Amino acid sequence: MDKEQSPMSRLMEFAALYKGKYVLSVVLAILGVAAGLVPFFVVSKIVLLLIGGETTVSVYLRWCVIAGVGFLAKVCFFNLSTFVSHTATFETLSEIRIQLVDKLTRVPMGYIINTPSGQLKNILVDRVEGMETTLAHLIPELTANFCIPVCILIYLLFLDWRMALASMVTLPIGMLCYKGMANGYEEKFQGLMMRVRKMTNTVVEYIGGIEVIKAFNQSANSYQKYSDAVEDNALYAVNWMKSVQIYKSMVFTVWPSVLVSVLPVGCVLYRNGNLSVPVFVTCIVLALGIITPILNALNFTDSIAQMKSIVGEICSVLDEKELERPVQPVKLDTSSISMENVSFSYEEGTSLLEQVNLTIPEKTITAFVGPSGGGKSTITKLIAGFWDVTVGAVKIDGINIRKIPLEQLMNQVAYISQDNYLFDETVLENIRMGKPTATDEEVYQAARDCGCYDFILKLENGFQTVVGGAGGHLSGGERQRIAIARAVLKNAPIVILDEATAYIDAENEALIQEAMAKIIAGKTVLMIAHRLSTITDADKIVVVKNGHIEAEGTHQNLLQTCSLYQEMWKAHMDTKDVA
Repeated sequence: MDKEQSPMSRLMEFAALYKGKYVLSVVLAILGVAAGLVPFFVVSKIVLLLIGGETTVSVYLRWCVIAGVGFLAKVCFFNLSTFVSHTATFETLSEIRIQLVDKLTRVPMGYIINTPSGQLKNILVDRVEGMETTLAHLIPELTANFCIPVCILIYLLFLDWRMALASMVTLPIGMLCYKGMANGYEEKFQGLMMRVRKMTNTVVEYIGGIEVIKAFNQSANSYQKYSDAVEDNALYAVNWMKSVQIYKSMVFTVWPSVLVSVLPVGCVLYRNGNLSVPVFVTCIVLALGIITPILNALNFTDSIAQMKSIVGEICSVLDEKELERPVQPVKLDTSSISMENVSFSYEEGTSLLEQVNLTIPEKTITAFVGPSGGGKSTITKLIAGFWDVTVGAVKIDGINIRKIPLEQLMNQVAYISQDNYLFDETVLENIRMGKPTATDEEVYQAARDCGCYDFILKLENGFQTVVGGAGGHLSGGERQRIAIARAVLKNAPIVILDEATAYIDAENEALIQEAMAKIIAGKTVLMIAHRLSTITDADKIVVVKNGHIEAEGTHQNLLQTCSLYQEMWKAHMDTKDVA
């Protein structure tokens, strides 16, 4: 989609699938507002009857019934319009959320990693929900509230063009007052939204860190930060309201004062014999009906201002660059991996990798070691397809991964990181995510293979234990072992272990290592390790530093040829001796 489109045009694109329902809601809203004008006509008729000396009660009752029918019709049409527009709106919001989530499956994983989860949550939930008022109410009601005054003015012109002009005298004056009130509105509104976001982030930080705040007795300082954010938000809003209060008061005073011009003009025309009483009375009543819909429309000022911000945030995700992948699967005979002159950097930032060349034969174990921040994880994530390389190519079986469909590539790789996420589901379902079609027995066997079957059975409800949000009901080691079982069940030909045993206690580490040795047999394995003693038997060890490959070889080779590896090994052994 074109980034230069206006927010409202983008909004209309979102609602395009339900255009018919929105049109229907607008029509019903217009009928509702029109029905609401019936009592005005009835009032003018009753006034004329009184002036004419009519004394028959049944006549007045008949007109009162007509007024009542008009009022009931207004209520019915309004409720029908609201029902239809809300139905279309919630379907539209559902479609937007589906588009956003679907988009996240096609963008580089690096974008998701580098974007705070709170920000994505805010867009997917809060900001999308913030569109409800505009879509459900603004479209039908704003349209109706502007159509009806136009229709009334046309009718007044038909009755008497002079009275029609008289009824419009306050409109331009009120518009000038409204312009004064709306001057700089967008900038001020954005300033308010910025403070609201800051206040929200401060609240989230305060609540999320309450344990640390209490533990280190920082309640006063943290509360002050929260209090300052709240007061700043309130003070900004109050000062803004003060600056426009005069203009707002003038708008709501001048616009409804149509009789100030209608009555004198009407009286002059009537005295000169140029205006009949019925027309005079009708013009007075209808003139009063012009302003109410316009004032109702003003209630949507904030909603319109919010649209640019909301739609802009939504489109910032929808317009994000995607990983370009084909749809047609390719034939992969082996799981060998190669990196050819690979360089990588974020769009704005320093280079993370420079001219990396690497060959990893299939069914071998390759370990990556080196100083923190050297590029080990970046290499494995590029192989997993989390990012696209800036320069060069990553290949599996000699085929550039950019030519492999994303789903096929994901099926080729099982990635286990230090911080694996568990869903608020049962242990059984969390493991089954590695292979959605797996039977319960296959899940149990995967748990046995990685040595976590027994500990799962000891949980409150065994495999039916709900792990809580992000696995919060389990320890870090338990979460890690379940994540390993999930990867085991996936049974991908390429396995990437980013310090997979980081949270495993010493008692269980040997068991896990033994199980992993059986699991990775016959697969292409990439390991990131900080404890060098765990990778001495690897087929190849790659030493990575500052985005470059310093050396590669077996453990024994590197001890003889790579000074950096020698230093790392010595430091590791010294640490073990101390322990």
